[in-house]
Amino acid sequence: MVGVEQWAEIRRLHFVRGLSMREIHRRTGLHRDTISRAIHSDEPPVYRRAPSGSKLDPFKDEIHRLLRDDAEITGQRIRELIAPLGFDGGKTIVDDYLREVRSMFRSPRTYQRTIYRPGEICQFDLWEPRDEIPVGHGQTRKGYVVVACLGYSRAGAGALIFSKKIPDLLFGIRRCLWSLGALPQTLVWDRQSGLHAGGGRPTVEFAAFCGQVRVDWLFCEPRDPQAKGCVERLQDFAERSFEPGRCFANELDFQLQLDTWFTERANARQHKTLRCRPVDRLVEEHRAMAPLPRIGPDVDRRWSMRVPPDPYLRFDTNDYSLAPRLVGRRVEVRVTDRELTAIALDTGELACRHVRSFAKHRTITALEHARALKEQRQERRARTTTRAEPQVQVRSLAVYDQLIA
Repeated sequence: MVGVEQWAEIRRLHFVRGLSMREIHRRTGLHRDTISRAIHSDEPPVYRRAPSGSKLDPFKDEIHRLLRDDAEITGQRIRELIAPLGFDGGKTIVDDYLREVRSMFRSPRTYQRTIYRPGEICQFDLWEPRDEIPVGHGQTRKGYVVVACLGYSRAGAGALIFSKKIPDLLFGIRRCLWSLGALPQTLVWDRQSGLHAGGGRPTVEFAAFCGQVRVDWLFCEPRDPQAKGCVERLQDFAERSFEPGRCFANELDFQLQLDTWFTERANARQHKTLRCRPVDRLVEEHRAMAPLPRIGPDVDRRWSMRVPPDPYLRFDTNDYSLAPRLVGRRVEVRVTDRELTAIALDTGELACRHVRSFAKHRTITALEHARALKEQRQERRARTTTRAEPQVQVRSLAVYDQLIA
């Protein structure tokens, strides 16, 4: 076989210079058959080795049968099933083949572009910031952000919470709706624990919340984030644009910066799909949305308890002081996103009012409660001392003189 350069030289001598095969043979010394093949070939000579086949070839029919039964079967499981049949190849050869043929055994999903009417839906999702949030006292805590996005205007809002419990999720939804300024027809969620009770049904608490604000709910199918793509893209934008390069003093600073970012950046930017600003569309969408109720739904935690002899109540690993004078009486505790209060059930007296702490394992004592405890200890010590002294009769010393005489 001649090389590429020799093949090109033979064709140049024959077609450009017009030399005969005899003359080319005399000049190059190549065999006449080699010269003839080079003249009549349109492509340069290439060495091609005959395919030797693959170790997987005898087992491809079995692999196809397994894929017909379950198109999502893993490559590891396929190797385990064909190994007793004699397959001794590695992982790569099976995975490469599965990438080529798996799509033949499952129907590909198609998507449609959805157009939303003004005020039709508001999509929600739970975003987990990468870094923990400072909460004071040298502590940080893992936070979550309830993210909301209106379908028509793409206007968004966010609320910081510190757990996935129902009251915190409902608080996040309420704060987002109040930030957006009006109520949509439907709230769209994935199957978030605490809101979804199974089978597309809401939990009692979420249903009660929707009933109070008069909105409907919709839960997406499992493993279907594409169904709420508006909020997914907004969340991705927040991960790339809001969090990097920022630092926060505490949870209040985080929420303040988040609100400012939504107002000045996310809702004020030129949206690529809409080709306008979400804040401009929001004005139009407000006309089709229901107004906010005068009083928002109650999402606070409430429970009743009896004030213990050690007048403290525990919430979220923290101990909050109670009025010592109410020991033994029942109080109703109410916890909002900012404060913790307790009211005596029989008289309506204020048992405590504390700023809620998101730091953990702290003891929070009000100054008036500490003073009352100190006064009670002093009174109890005085009573104990008075009862311990015996009552001795005091007599005149002259009486003793007469007895001695």
